[in-house]
Amino acid sequence: MTQNPSDDLRNFLQGDRFGTVMADPPWRFTNRTGKVAPEHKRLSRYPTMDLDDICALPVAEHMAETAHCYLWVPNALLPDGLKVLEAWGFSYKSNIIWHKVRKDGGSDGRGVGFYFRNVTEIILFGVKGKNARTLPPGRTQVNLFATRKREHSRKPDEQYGIIEACSAGPYLELFGRGRREGWTVWGNQAEDDYKPTWQTYKYNSSLAAE
Repeated sequence: MTQNPSDDLRNFLQGDRFGTVMADPPWRFTNRTGKVAPEHKRLSRYPTMDLDDICALPVAEHMAETAHCYLWVPNALLPDGLKVLEAWGFSYKSNIIWHKVRKDGGSDGRGVGFYFRNVTEIILFGVKGKNARTLPPGRTQVNLFATRKREHSRKPDEQYGIIEACSAGPYLELFGRGRREGWTVWGNQAEDDYKPTWQTYKYNSSLAAE
């Protein structure tokens, strides 16, 4: 991406509009002393963006009149996530919780947190426009799913099946890692042969079938 992510996104999309957007922004934490901060100098996993820059992304101008948003937000930054939803033109309606589990199904306690050991992450669900209910499968979809972790911050592939069943396309993913058929994916890691450039867990959800 360029020095101006908003211009980069606008140029990339070229006026296209989407029925659903899913985003996993590179949130910037105020307290960067611990491993929770991806830009911590000892970790250097990936560059982050401040809240104003995330809010300024021209998402609203690339959405259909009726649309859905699925926004990943860390537990500690929930208020920021709600601000981003509003800035992008969406009204918050609900959430989906990802429960990170071990191979045996128990909670994966390798998460971080200054107050509790985090084993969950949140997807905020927002809508815009008229008649913005989820598709029929969404009305029986529970708002909790459990999978094993992947590398730091990468979200589980199971999210795509949920989103595609519950929300209408075309589909846009922001800050994606790798590509997915049927989706327009934007981000500096949106590559067909994407692999993490930092040390990750020996076992993760991408290896679950092995």
